Amino acid sequence: MGHVQLPEGKKIAVNLGTDFDAQCLWLGAFNKPSPSYMSRGEFGAEVGVPRLLELYDRFGVTTSWFTPGHTVDTFPDACKRIRDAGHEFGHHGYYHENPTKITRETEERLIDLALQTFDKQLGLRPTGYRSPYWDYSDSTLDLVEKFGFKYDSSLMGRDLVPYRPRRWQVRWEQGNVAGKASHVLEIPVSWYLDDFPPLAYVTGIQPGMQDTETIYRRWKDIFDYGYERVEHPVYVSCVHPQTIGQAHHMLWYERLIEYIASKDGVWFATCDQIADAWVDGDEDRALMAQEDVRGVEPAPADSGWA
Repeated sequence: MGHVQLPEGKKIAVNLGTDFDAQCLWLGAFNKPSPSYMSRGEFGAEVGVPRLLELYDRFGVTTSWFTPGHTVDTFPDACKRIRDAGHEFGHHGYYHENPTKITRETEERLIDLALQTFDKQLGLRPTGYRSPYWDYSDSTLDLVEKFGFKYDSSLMGRDLVPYRPRRWQVRWEQGNVAGKASHVLEIPVSWYLDDFPPLAYVTGIQPGMQDTETIYRRWKDIFDYGYERVEHPVYVSCVHPQTIGQAHHMLWYERLIEYIASKDGVWFATCDQIADAWVDGDEDRALMAQEDVRGVEPAPADSGWA
């Protein structure tokens, strides 16, 4: 398999990613446009972003901000501060839509709408894509390729190394069949390295508010495993300004960054830099040359899911 060619003297790549969803998180993901939820998105832009920018500046860290077009249009000044601080922007849909619930035509239109917004508001075009829902429709990978993205960061086929994502023919009463791998590099995400599920409260849906010491220890343990036991490791975390930007969360997150920065050979990198450092192996090239097999069989009538 391929690997990330780390810079000389570096032992691990670390991407401290940020999903800057702001108010549209509560639209596309939860359909909760009420004033209370809009105020939480406002907090992310007005309080969380400045706190994170100050923290990253203090440690000399450059990060990747996966940002929906809706956020860029709603909070352009916050986005300009992120851009001017030298951070990367990644594509994250337009209104945090769920690709599995919309048509290919809508998904394509919203990807393009967000690209227009990035160009109009910030004068840039992201090189990477992260699905707003960390999930794909049957069309998502095709669209990521069509729009010319260099990398994706939505899937979970590995944890501490990138890979070339494959299509699958999904079958119920026979084994699944692996299809052709994409030329787009996958920089995998992990729900275990996302602050939103354990920490953010959503009324009637998600309790959040877990013990921050537990989250700190989990994120530190995953870093330690990669640092000590994985060749050419890549550690990718994800925070949300409206969640991590809360005062008590900033303290454990700062402690984590301080711990990581204390280790020899840490390369704080954007996802774009990580993708540029990728070197394909023979197996990657063979997978990209395979037959294009794909599709999902309907559930059997007697499965209980038909």
